Amino acid sequence: MELHGISKSELRDMIKEAMINVLAERRDLLEEAVAEAILDMKLGLAIEEGDTGEYVPESEILSKLLG
Repeated sequence: MELHGISKSELRDMIKEAMINVLAERRDLLEEAVAEAILDMKLGLAIEEGDTGEYVPESEILSKLLG
């Protein structure tokens, strides 16, 4: 597929270079993304660990919250 005189490999190289430049100049973006991913993973693990399969009726929860 030809895009106005730019080959696929040239476009791929340009995108790769742009991504490398952005990550080199804005390391904080990558650090934030990794930190968010770790927090999401930890939350998922905590939810799995706390899931005992036992459920409390909604009415009991509401009575404690409102009562």
